[in-house]
Amino acid sequence: MSRSVNALAAVALAGAAAFASAHAGERFPGVGRDATPREVAAWDIDVRPDFKGLPPGSGSVAKGQEVWEAKCASCHGVFGESNQVFNPLVGGTTADDVKTGHVASLKRTDYPGRTTMMKASTLSTLWDYINRAMPWSQPKSLSVEEVYAVTAYLLNLADVIPSDFTLSDKNIREVQQRLPNRNGMTTDHALWPGSEIGKTRPDAVGTACMKDCAVDAKVTSMLPGFALNAHGNLAEQNRTVGAQRGINTAPAPAAGATKPADDKAAAQPASAVPAAKAAAAGAEVDGKAVQALAQKNNCVACHAIDTRIVGPSWSEIAKKHEGKADYIAAKIRSGGSGVWGAIPMPPQTLSDDEARRIASWLAAGGKP
Repeated sequence: MSRSVNALAAVALAGAAAFASAHAGERFPGVGRDATPREVAAWDIDVRPDFKGLPPGSGSVAKGQEVWEAKCASCHGVFGESNQVFNPLVGGTTADDVKTGHVASLKRTDYPGRTTMMKASTLSTLWDYINRAMPWSQPKSLSVEEVYAVTAYLLNLADVIPSDFTLSDKNIREVQQRLPNRNGMTTDHALWPGSEIGKTRPDAVGTACMKDCAVDAKVTSMLPGFALNAHGNLAEQNRTVGAQRGINTAPAPAAGATKPADDKAAAQPASAVPAAKAAAAGAEVDGKAVQALAQKNNCVACHAIDTRIVGPSWSEIAKKHEGKADYIAAKIRSGGSGVWGAIPMPPQTLSDDEARRIASWLAAGGKP
């Protein structure tokens, strides 16, 4: 019986394979349709190392700075230095690297981390990634001019091009010849086929466990209690560049311990708080309209109603600064760091009226 079943299965598989081979590239009648040229073009946006697929256009460093401060700096820092969530984009390259096409810091074992401009060997990759994936909260929303401009701004931060430069499809190949790590690509690592394969030992070697293997392994992203702070508080050992960011491993406070008072709040006159609360309570705030305004100005890339993303949630801000519309508006316009941790918030480019509307909403409780 089993022989008959196996024989039938083999015949069925052989028939299916033959049918698939005979009809490769075809579709079944009545199922789906061919994609139109416009539909294909909407997805066919990749830019290759030889710059095939690059759309015509241009963007200046000055324009790139405007776009950067409005849509990029909240995650990547005003100067590409980033924060504790995202890796730094700029740093670690020198004028000599621009000349040689090899980043010397990549060979240093003592260098704290690798930035994007240290590693990128093809300018097309940088342009393509910004075009298809940025900003994080609204991918593919940048215009062609804005992508050129943002790319130019990054290159200027890395001292690849001057501040008065305009990057375009006409000169991007020349700029590629100044990329700090343009000659740094190699296959000398045995991770995929290349001329060096067979001459280089793989960087990872393992042996499968065949007996007395451990079972019920528990995978966790948190350090066990006995290991917390074993090597000092990791958060205090953050490096100045790179992805090496430590969590706060200090022991939890003992039960019943009180949190230190907020010196700024304690120093504020008691009479000022009720007055500010009263002023905020009297203001008519349309929560939905303000949230739409926050979306328009890309505030939601770092803030959500009741969840921390990059910065504090709206509810946390509203609770801490209830009734302080003037203070919140000033912070929105000027930016700052250290209030909610090490992540900086750059100055925002929205108008005074828009900043006031968002601040009033938060001061009144930040309700949806």
